[in-house]
Amino acid sequence: MPNNLTNSTMLAVVYARLLETRHKQMSLLNILEFPDPRLRTVAKPVTEVDDSVRALVSDMLETMYDAPGIGLAATQVNVHQRIVVIDLSEDASKPQVFINPEIEVLDDAICETQEGCLSVPGFYETIDRPEHIRLKALDQDGKPFEMEPDGLMAVCIQHEIDHLNGKLFVDYLSAFKRDRIKKKLEKLQRKKN
Repeated sequence: MPNNLTNSTMLAVVYARLLETRHKQMSLLNILEFPDPRLRTVAKPVTEVDDSVRALVSDMLETMYDAPGIGLAATQVNVHQRIVVIDLSEDASKPQVFINPEIEVLDDAICETQEGCLSVPGFYETIDRPEHIRLKALDQDGKPFEMEPDGLMAVCIQHEIDHLNGKLFVDYLSAFKRDRIKKKLEKLQRKKN
């Protein structure tokens, strides 16, 4: 760098280069689509939250925003670790990270919600799920936290944890509906190839 730059200018240049490098390191991941059998893999717990996990979280968020979606589980991008990202904000400004999430149902209240899925593109079905849950997880720094989400956040967390357990929202449907969706998606996938 030239000697005539002030310290603050040099810091700004270094910071800008770091941001450029970080952005270049992030990448879009391929989202698996039903009926891909890899979606049935049960994810293993993350043993250490390190830079590789944080890089995966960044890539998952970028992939989710690009799709666009409001939630993504690592299983959907063929990484079988217990990691979920969610952002319910309208402007993609409130990303949330859940590593090794565990839930407990708090009461009998049921929430009937229209669900869709990035791994089942173009299909939406009404699914019943517990409305009030307690969640325990680690954040992207490996720090444990708890929350008691309800409504859409509770539904979204349960949907993504299902992915970590090898389950999809279509598994809550009748065999007839599930098979119909499977055949339509297989037909679309053949057209793509």
